[in-house]
Amino acid sequence: MSIKQKLSRLTYGITAAAVISGSLISSDALASERVRWQVPLAFPSHLIGLTTPVKHLTENLKAVSGGNIQLRYYEPGELVPPFEIMESVSTGKYPAGYTWVGYDQGTIPALPLYSGAPFNMEPPAYLAWYYQGEGRELLEEIYAKRNIHPMLCSIIGPEGAGWFAKPIESLDDIDGLRIRFAGIGGKVLEKLGASVTMIPGGELYQALERKTIDATEFSQPAIDKMLGLDQIIKNYIMPGWHQTLTTSHLLVNKDVWNKLKPETRAMIEMGCESATLKGFAESEWAQPTALRDYENEGVNAQTLPEPVLRELQKVTNEVLDEIAAGDEMFRRVLTSQREFMEHHSIWHSKGYLPRDFYQYD
Repeated sequence: MSIKQKLSRLTYGITAAAVISGSLISSDALASERVRWQVPLAFPSHLIGLTTPVKHLTENLKAVSGGNIQLRYYEPGELVPPFEIMESVSTGKYPAGYTWVGYDQGTIPALPLYSGAPFNMEPPAYLAWYYQGEGRELLEEIYAKRNIHPMLCSIIGPEGAGWFAKPIESLDDIDGLRIRFAGIGGKVLEKLGASVTMIPGGELYQALERKTIDATEFSQPAIDKMLGLDQIIKNYIMPGWHQTLTTSHLLVNKDVWNKLKPETRAMIEMGCESATLKGFAESEWAQPTALRDYENEGVNAQTLPEPVLRELQKVTNEVLDEIAAGDEMFRRVLTSQREFMEHHSIWHSKGYLPRDFYQYD
C-alpha cells in the first residue's frame, strides 16, 4: 500500500470519527435542554396522594434527565394563593402550577367534572375515560383558551362526605348548616338549604375551632387526620358521594410548553403519569390505617343510609342538568362522562366482585 493510500485511509478514518463524534455531541445537546421551573402548590406538599406525587415527579424528572429538568415547588401562599394558581400560569407569571382545578369552577364551570364530581366514576374508569376516551382531549381544549397545557398528575379515591356536629339521618339535617364544601357537591347542598363557603384546606381547623362553620369536608381520612379535623368534630360521614375521586393537575403555560423540545415534553408527560400511579398507591395504602385510628380514638365513622344517598343522587342530577343547560363545555364533558359510565357499567357490573365479598370483619 502506497503512502498516499495510507494517508487517504487515515484521512477517511479521522473524518468518520469526527462525523460520529459530532453526531454524539449533537445527540447529547438534544438531551441537555435545561428546565428550571418555579411551581406553586395549591395544597401542602405532605398530603398523602394529593400533593405527595409532586415530590415523586420532581425527583424522577431530575434523575431521568441527568439534572436538566428541575422543578422547584413552593408551599401554598409562598408564591401565590391557591386560588390564583391558574391565573398566574395563564399570564406567564409562573411557568407551571400544581393544583386542584376545581378551585376555578367560578371561571370555568366544567372543571369540577375533572377534579371530582358527585356520583361520578371511580378512579379506574376515570383513567380509562381520561387517557383512552375524550377526557384529556376535552381538558386540553378547555385550557387552550387560557394559554395553558394541563396534565393529570395525581388521582386518589373517594373522599369522606365530611365532618358534622351531628349524624346525618335525612336531608333535612343539612338545611341551615354553615358548611365548607367544594365543587358541584357544594351546589347540591346549597339546593338543600345549606350555607356553603369555600375555604383552603390549611384554614379549616381554625374555622371549625372558631365555629365560623358548622361542618366541613376536605379529603380522604388520612389527609383529614393530618389537618387535625378529628380533634374538633367526632362525627365523620361517609362515603364521599360528592367526590368519587380527586385529581391534581400540573398546569404549564402553553407558550413555555410549546418552546420545549419533544423529548423534554415527553419526559414531563411520563413523569406525571408515573406520579399519578404512585400517588394512588400511597393513598390506598394510607386510608385503612387512618380509619382504624379514628375507631380507636372514638370517632364515629357513619355510613349514610342508602335512601339518603338516593335522594342526594336525584338532587345531584338536577344540579348537573341545570349547569349543563347554561354552559356548552360543561354539557359536552358531562355527556361524554355519562356515556362512558353507561358503557363501562357493562364491564364493571359483571367483571368485578360485589362489594360484599370484600367484607373481612
